[in-house]
Amino acid sequence: MTPESKDKPAPQPLSCFRQSLTNKAEFTITFELVPSRGGRNRQIDRTLGLARDLARDGRIQAVSITDNAGGHPALSPDVLGLEILNMGLDVINHFSCKDKNRNEMESQVFGWDRLSLHNLLVISGDYPKRGYRGHPKPVFDLDSVHVVDMLNLMNKGHYLNQPSFATSFFKGVAVSPFKMTEAEQLMQYYKLHRKIAAGADYVITQLGFDARKFQEVLLYMRQQQLKVPILGSVFIPSMPLADIMYRGGVPGCIIPGSLYEQMQLEAKSPDKGKTARLARAAKLLAVLKDMGYDGAHIGGPGLNMADFDFMLSTMEKYQPQAKDLISELNFWPEEGFYLYRKDRKTGLNQETAKTSGQGYDKLRPFYTVSRLVHHMAFDPQSPFYKISRQSCLALHDSWLKVPFSAFEYFTKFLLFNCQNCGDCTLASLAYLCPQSGCAKYMLNGPCGGSRDGWCEVYPGKRRCIYVQTYERLAATKRQAEFRNGFEPPRNWLLNNSSSWLNFYLGLDNRKNKPEV
Repeated sequence: MTPESKDKPAPQPLSCFRQSLTNKAEFTITFELVPSRGGRNRQIDRTLGLARDLARDGRIQAVSITDNAGGHPALSPDVLGLEILNMGLDVINHFSCKDKNRNEMESQVFGWDRLSLHNLLVISGDYPKRGYRGHPKPVFDLDSVHVVDMLNLMNKGHYLNQPSFATSFFKGVAVSPFKMTEAEQLMQYYKLHRKIAAGADYVITQLGFDARKFQEVLLYMRQQQLKVPILGSVFIPSMPLADIMYRGGVPGCIIPGSLYEQMQLEAKSPDKGKTARLARAAKLLAVLKDMGYDGAHIGGPGLNMADFDFMLSTMEKYQPQAKDLISELNFWPEEGFYLYRKDRKTGLNQETAKTSGQGYDKLRPFYTVSRLVHHMAFDPQSPFYKISRQSCLALHDSWLKVPFSAFEYFTKFLLFNCQNCGDCTLASLAYLCPQSGCAKYMLNGPCGGSRDGWCEVYPGKRRCIYVQTYERLAATKRQAEFRNGFEPPRNWLLNNSSSWLNFYLGLDNRKNKPEV
């Protein structure tokens, strides 16, 4: 044995979850655990007790553990995850972008690699809620596409061009097919392209209750050659939670009126409708398996081992008649968007997608002028590029540097609400600034929290910046170009400096990036 081989870590065995999900012959089932606030209480004990029961049962391949779900601080997923891993049950740690900068993220995943917590679900994260003496600062230094890209580089063993041992993270991402408008929905799918191009290994859908929408994302991924496993979310809400969701209190999650009315009738039964909700979940499990999903991700508050046994056993009974159950799982608002036309025979979707971008062809002069000016000054192929670059560099090397920088900032502030980041992304986002327009500073597409086109954090007050981006791009039939991009994270070293100068000197992350 060579000295080098003594130091080399032994290869990590593949987790049961990874083996199951990548085996087309298996239908992988996972469950979402939500840690409570605090480290020692009865709720934590009940969570661990359920995990122990699931480990003994063997029909659940893994449990996922949320990372400060709903924006509330809770027990860290790695602490709970390590305990559950030692029970013999695989763990999927949620990895949220909201509370950590990139250095803290890197440090955390190094620790998780050492603890063999390799299954991750990378998410943007819910906007933080009130904590110690007020509301905390939202971080969102990286978005989910950035994190997947970072983990992919770590897995290859040449992260930051430094010699290191390769990690073995299994990187999951989320997508929501349950969006009410075309702009919201297509931007969800375009961001999924970016996530998979960055190195995502599997996908979990957002929760929903409509079979046709579940099939929509499956059909879209197949047509677009997005060849990664996908799990469908099967959520069993309690009635109090259903009330909150119906009123829009859970970002990005929709309980349509037809389902809510049905649940209210079911709640009049002696068990408050719980059996009916579990039976509906069992039907959805059977339908997802019949559709061709690789697995299902179950969630919901207050579930116990008896509930799981009922759901999974009932699913097997329903499986032979899965296609006949589709008509019982049509819960989507009439005005809600579908990407594909309905197949009247199956109750699902036809193969042909609707023509996107219809109704968005209104001329937008501000966007058109912004594109023209940017092309003239910043496109190397433009006849004005050379003189623009020379003039900018000359002014910044003269006594006019301060007034010229002030002119740039105030001009962009008035036109775009510029935050003077020095690492400008306007040309990549249809001349909308994510530093001022997005509460989570997303650079590669929307989070999953918008509803009816409104921002998760400011519903009814501020429209999602990516809905606006789609509308501008669709007006020039260029919306699909967004799916093929990658916007690097902000370079904070450039904060409060001239983005024009940084561009011409090649200091920013966006020199020669495509314009949209």
